[in-house]
Amino acid sequence: MVDKRRTAAHGLWCAVLCAAATVSLTAPASSATHTAAKEGASGHGASAEAPSGNALKERYHAVKHGGIATAANSAITCRSAVGNSEPCASAQRGGESRNDGYKMFYSDIDRDKNTYNSTRAVLRLPKKSKVSYARLYWGGNLRVGEVKPAKDNGRVLLAEPGGSYRAVKADTVHKHRRGDGADAYQASANVTSLVRNHGPGAYTVAQLNVAMGHSKAGAWGGWTLVVAYENSRSPLRDMTVWDGFAATEDHPGGLPVATRRTNVPANAKGSVGIVGYDGDRGSGGESLTLAPNKRAGVPLANSANPAGDAFNSTITDRGKEVQGRVPAHRNTLGYDSDVFDASEALRSGAGNLLLRFASPEDDYLLGAVFAQFGTRR
Repeated sequence: MVDKRRTAAHGLWCAVLCAAATVSLTAPASSATHTAAKEGASGHGASAEAPSGNALKERYHAVKHGGIATAANSAITCRSAVGNSEPCASAQRGGESRNDGYKMFYSDIDRDKNTYNSTRAVLRLPKKSKVSYARLYWGGNLRVGEVKPAKDNGRVLLAEPGGSYRAVKADTVHKHRRGDGADAYQASANVTSLVRNHGPGAYTVAQLNVAMGHSKAGAWGGWTLVVAYENSRSPLRDMTVWDGFAATEDHPGGLPVATRRTNVPANAKGSVGIVGYDGDRGSGGESLTLAPNKRAGVPLANSANPAGDAFNSTITDRGKEVQGRVPAHRNTLGYDSDVFDASEALRSGAGNLLLRFASPEDDYLLGAVFAQFGTRR
């Protein structure tokens, strides 16, 4: 992290200058009712309701030769330890540490004096892929040592590979306040045209609205770019993105996240990814399960995200650290963007699938789930 003591006012000034290059679909939606839009393979929106009982709503679905790829990073990290917490550098290298044990400060990797936070990650796509759909998710906590104005939640700066910043306005914003003092939000925007035009490479996100400092609730936040693509050399896959803001404090016994009717053959390959907030490493009890054909759910876990502590402040792909992030902290201190291998759950095939989420010992916020399964027409 490049440690620059900037103020939020600088960031707002930059956002005004960037207004001419804004990527936006609609005005930000109110989060009070957790409003969202369902968008098909073409990227056009239409109102839709989630299946009864599901915590997240379907945002995108397609059956194509292709897949889903991501780029992600956290926006804030530790500056100094509080109390008996291990040194900040040890936490960043992957230590068993939590954000409430540190004074937290922004990660800022660019050389732009008008930004107070900025991080980068690489989007990787197979050669000759065509982007079908892309959505940028971002969010964090607004109440820590400082209090951030919620009016800035629905705007970030995004720079494509080799490009300069442009403002991106959210079409959906969700909020959730907790009893421990946290004031959380997640925003998202359709950025299909931008990613389709510029393709794979290093994307930088700046001016993500997140508070710094120290409190019991902790400081945390980050961003994930989720991209569905077509590629004639890829398997035929059933691809879906769901999003919303599911809080486990209201459902300590777990809750159904999303369902989908499928035509998955036996021994098909597949994966499930998540975007989540405030996952404390070592807190225990967290799980995401995939249940085919109403059978018992199979836990999604790996060496980096073990069963019982699946959401533990990591950015990983099937158990491996994702390369190409700047900074590349192994413990993000509160932000998760992970992909899990789901092949074990698909051994017998499936005509329908249910994803279920639980975190009985840690209050966790799940912002998005994305899945791809091998299928047949």
